[in-house]
Amino acid sequence: MRDDAPSDPHTATALPEDLPLGEATTYPRVYAPEVLRTVPRSLGRQALELAAGPLPFAGVDVWRAWELSWLDAQGKPAIGVAELEVPATSPKLVESKSLKLYLGSLFDRRFPSANVVAALLLRDLTVLVGARVGVRVIEPAAFAELAPAPLDGDSLDDLELDGPLLADVAPQLLDGAADPSRVVDAAHVTRLFRSRCPITGQPDWASVRVAYRGPAIDPRRLLRYLLSYREHGGFHEACVEQIFVDLRRRCAAEHLTVQACFTRRGGIDINPWRSTADVRVATPRPWRS
Repeated sequence: MRDDAPSDPHTATALPEDLPLGEATTYPRVYAPEVLRTVPRSLGRQALELAAGPLPFAGVDVWRAWELSWLDAQGKPAIGVAELEVPATSPKLVESKSLKLYLGSLFDRRFPSANVVAALLLRDLTVLVGARVGVRVIEPAAFAELAPAPLDGDSLDDLELDGPLLADVAPQLLDGAADPSRVVDAAHVTRLFRSRCPITGQPDWASVRVAYRGPAIDPRRLLRYLLSYREHGGFHEACVEQIFVDLRRRCAAEHLTVQACFTRRGGIDINPWRSTADVRVATPRPWRS
């Protein structure tokens, strides 16, 4: 781990030592599944008291890798976008830079079809994270389905803040934010979310959607809470799980879905969602992704 990596009591101090993030890296020129690295989900969940027992949510981490290339049967370069769905029940998540290196190692390997590429990714990543990973390789003829589309909900971004930005995650902002006299179905969206990589300190930007049925939540307090992540060091998946847990515990939502679509870094965007309903959540691509 880098000496200048930010210290975060929930993540950085206990991370594996061999992650490639923040380090000078040699890019493999032949198929190299050995470069893949994982991070235990338990690191982020211990602080949320989720390490033992059933999870209070269903969910999936949807990854889109935009820089996928291989050779076809004749040796001509082919391209596609890999869409990976890692279930929240997996004991491990993929470390993003190692995934970039792994996918890059396929660029000079011949495959008879994109389906064979997908089958290889399915095999390697399922073994890696300890749960079956959904894999789809989207070929150029289907690229239109990846056109940008907004997250559905009422925007929080034009609201005035009811107080200063805070230095780290402030779940106490949600105390008293919900009005139990009014039960609503609502969805709120912000494009202003930012957190930091717990290893490199680099900023991670996202659009976040909170949809719920329950006591009406004050939108201004919700926005200020989401903005309190601006200096927080946490992986994408852990941030979404903390938002879900804080809202469920402090606002008593009967049904709740929290979704984040992070902008791509290293040619990969990560889009986790967590929900009380075990129903597939659509993952659009916001304009900045």
